[in-house]
Amino acid sequence: MSGSPAPDTAAAPTHRSRSGIFFRAPPVHVGILLVLAGSLALATLVWWPDVPRLLEGFVFAFALSALVAALATPAFAAVLGGRFEPRRSAFLSLTIVVLELPIAALWRLAWQFAPAQVPSLEVLAVFLVGPAFWFRHLTLYGVSRPSHARTLPASLLPSVVYLAALFVLTPPTVALVVDAIAFLVLAFVSAIVLLHAADRPMRREFQTSGVSLIRPLLDHVGSRDPAATGALEAFFVKGAIPADLKVGLLSFFRAGRAHATVALPTVHPGPFAALGASDLPRKLSEQLGPSAGTVLVPHTPSDHDLDLPSEAEVERVASAAREVLGALGPSTDPRSSPLVSPYPGSLARAQMLGGTVLVIVSQAPAPTDDIAYSVADRIVRELALEGAPTIALVDAHNSYVEGFGDIAYGTPIAEKLLLDVRAAVRAATEAARPGPLEVGVAARGGYSIGGQGIGPQGIRALAVRAGGTTSGYVLIDGNNLVLGQREPIVRALRTLADEAEVMTTDNHVVHEVDGGINPVGERIAPEALVREAREVLANAIADLGPAEVRFGTKDVPGVRVLGPGLTARLLTSLGDTLAMFANMFPATLLLLLTSALVVAFALK
Repeated sequence: MSGSPAPDTAAAPTHRSRSGIFFRAPPVHVGILLVLAGSLALATLVWWPDVPRLLEGFVFAFALSALVAALATPAFAAVLGGRFEPRRSAFLSLTIVVLELPIAALWRLAWQFAPAQVPSLEVLAVFLVGPAFWFRHLTLYGVSRPSHARTLPASLLPSVVYLAALFVLTPPTVALVVDAIAFLVLAFVSAIVLLHAADRPMRREFQTSGVSLIRPLLDHVGSRDPAATGALEAFFVKGAIPADLKVGLLSFFRAGRAHATVALPTVHPGPFAALGASDLPRKLSEQLGPSAGTVLVPHTPSDHDLDLPSEAEVERVASAAREVLGALGPSTDPRSSPLVSPYPGSLARAQMLGGTVLVIVSQAPAPTDDIAYSVADRIVRELALEGAPTIALVDAHNSYVEGFGDIAYGTPIAEKLLLDVRAAVRAATEAARPGPLEVGVAARGGYSIGGQGIGPQGIRALAVRAGGTTSGYVLIDGNNLVLGQREPIVRALRTLADEAEVMTTDNHVVHEVDGGINPVGERIAPEALVREAREVLANAIADLGPAEVRFGTKDVPGVRVLGPGLTARLLTSLGDTLAMFANMFPATLLLLLTSALVVAFALK
């Protein structure tokens, strides 16, 4: 069943996350209007109080060159084998104007007080091509095409237009021409130094240019360009390692057909955007197809070590899941139980469904995040040796605090989890009784990653009625829940069901917007989220009908995963790259301005 979406973002989010690496440039017309305003300010700083010359300089030098840069760069970049969108082009022109304004203001102020000692305002007009060309080349090299030869003509275009117009307005002296050439050369050298320094960490660790991945990353996020996706996945595949994974399916059948399926692959839904296993809930649901009914893909115990690097590896897991679905047979155990908790403070709650015990793990209201696969594997093996029923572990992933909540092997919290799961399985087994089982399912889509922080699979709900007791599960396609959001949602769900839990998929597709982590509850109003979750569960309860439960698993050997080293190495290299860039950006700009001033004073 499905309902119409009713997302509500009127109320402000409870808090904001860290600023991300993506943002949307303003519309082209807005960027151009701001560029023209900045160009007028620059012309005023250079030629005031000569109003006729000021207007000529504004129109034919600053405004003309900025408009050429904003409007012609996309086509020019395309001819040179690159790509630069109009919005980014207008925004780049605006950024350069903003960079030039304080330089021009300081020069004008110094000249106002010491005109004999400071080079003339004509030199200032020429001087500005240096920082403008430096920043423009850095941007086009990184965003359009990482080739100096292919990028240089597009980088030089507005500088050539600007200098040509300037020298028509102000007939140049030999000194001014030499100044212009020197400033451009110094800017080019400074840009090369910065790009080389920023690229060193990635080249040293991965023998790959980090700058060369910027364009594919933008194209993948912006348009899911297949070539860009392939380039990024090729980077991840190079460092991937083989691992033996497992796929489990908990399906509920009606009249011989799957009505709902809970898919439980030991795969982490990352690394980012739609790369590899990221957006796994959508990919697996589509791969299983209508024969699986409504598919729910909660987060299984895993972390970034088990990210899949490519679509090919996702297809291997999906193929195994299809095999499991086709081989599922009825359970020989007629017992079912409600969702139970063994004692207050337990990290685990469990529900017996046929011969399988579904175990939901959460540390809420404390932070709860990834559970290492090694922890879950130990739990499953130890309980199997003790003769416990088959268990299906789910990480509810429903209480987010950055940097907290992971459960690592050998830690006290991992030991507590083992004890709690054992107790929860025992409690569910003891509460189980033979009898009919009813299951209902519902899904609601139409949400926006940027608007509500919810991924393509939206909100899905599963209702299970056993022995007259109804248990409700709500699964939100997103990366964790904002701390404190679980409790009001569960309270609302318990007005419909006897017991309930809310979970997230940990889908890393939601990271590709400003805000980065983007936990559920940060972009959608809390009361709207509670209302949506309750309505979807109500639809699932309305869908309740007699069902039989089936469970099956399949090993998937040799699947390539990112492994324990790659993510840490990548994060370290990216951190080093950002640190290097943060240090070298002002250093190379200062080097450019200082050396250009030396030339300007020498030729004064």
